[in-house]
Amino acid sequence: MSPHVFADRPAGQPPERGTVDSLISQTRRLLGDVDAVRRDAVGDAADPEARWQRALYELAVHQLSDLDRHLAQLREGPALARAHRPAQRAAGSLLSRVGSAEWDLLTDEASWSEELFQILGRDPSVPALTLDELPSVVHADDQPKLTSMVTDCLIDGKPIDGEFRVVRPDGSVRTVHMMGEPVLDADGATASMWAVVRDVSELRRSQRTVRETRDSLRRRRPVAPPEPQEAAPPAWRGSLQVPRASAGAPGGLDIAALRLPAATGAPSGGDWYDALGLTDGATLLSVGDLPGRGAAATADVAMLLGAARGMALCATDPAGLLSGLNHLLDTPAQPRLGSALCCRYDPVARVLTWASAGHPAPLLFRDGAGRALTSPAGSPLGAPAGTAYGQAEETLRAGDLLLLHTDGLVPRRGATAAAGRLLALAPRLTAARDPQECLRMVSDELGGDERENDGCVLVARVGS
Repeated sequence: MSPHVFADRPAGQPPERGTVDSLISQTRRLLGDVDAVRRDAVGDAADPEARWQRALYELAVHQLSDLDRHLAQLREGPALARAHRPAQRAAGSLLSRVGSAEWDLLTDEASWSEELFQILGRDPSVPALTLDELPSVVHADDQPKLTSMVTDCLIDGKPIDGEFRVVRPDGSVRTVHMMGEPVLDADGATASMWAVVRDVSELRRSQRTVRETRDSLRRRRPVAPPEPQEAAPPAWRGSLQVPRASAGAPGGLDIAALRLPAATGAPSGGDWYDALGLTDGATLLSVGDLPGRGAAATADVAMLLGAARGMALCATDPAGLLSGLNHLLDTPAQPRLGSALCCRYDPVARVLTWASAGHPAPLLFRDGAGRALTSPAGSPLGAPAGTAYGQAEETLRAGDLLLLHTDGLVPRRGATAAAGRLLALAPRLTAARDPQECLRMVSDELGGDERENDGCVLVARVGS
């Protein structure tokens, strides 16, 4: 078979030994420092705070030790790694158990590493399971999840990144984390799928210990009075008021927006969206995210939003807007890092000019497909004064759908995961009657997620 190419990326090159050696040295220095702090930390064994601190120290030391072993395996290569395997699997290791596999779709053959056989508790002399047989070792409750991940990978080319439980022949249940991608042949067709599988059972158990000791500590501490909050969501998080002239004018925008609150019941965070009709007929669109919650975050957002609107009305371009907002947050006494996306849409030329400060790029949907626009250079807000921001332009067409969002939409997965799930809705979004229907689709897809932070979505459709 001809050499494979991973979907959407060139073939990787082996790392230079000197680079890996440097990473190993840095990891070991950090490991020594953390271990020294852990050993010097003295506390009462009955004290909940001391137990919580010890649990965190132990977790950090375990993870750094496993990182050291992974880097050593990367430096030595597969042959030496196999020769040294017994020494690498230290007692108490959380992440050292890593296996790999490749499934050939043309021959229906499977190739597993010895580590994967050990993780699943299977005899290496028995043939590896094919993709059709793999669900047989997965916990019944997690089989639909695995089937969905594999189908999305093989049919839609989506990377696999998820956890599920496996049941070993002795009846023990382990939690594994799988990452993988489709492999394309010379004609661009999916020829096989590769995956790396980690046994994360001990890691998850250690993390539960940290959570339990933290919760015990919180229950013993007096409860602080709740921070004052706004009585109702401010305007930039509620219904969006956009001049209707924009939607009805040739090339104008029909705009709608939505805020998906955190599922934890915590005070509102610093996510925002905004749209403003400008005096020259253009429209300002913006979304962003500042750290913090409650009244303090609300005040920060109000300051930035007012500044952005004022500068936009003075004909400041998007890159200039972000430079000004960055200057407001560059305070040595209380440094803060946030992200923002500012767009200026000209309805006559149908040109979108935009700049980003460490924020997810706009998503453009057209003819049943979607893509993320290429981001210009831009550091997060709060960078040193004088930081320059790049600017990009995109010519839009009648019927195009533009979607701006914050990275809190998908819990604990960040901007890439959020964009992936939104782009998967492309056929439905482009067929929607109006932006309000698009928001309902997004809410149906993401509204039930147990997110830790607020998430915002702004949709704009270009008129004919």
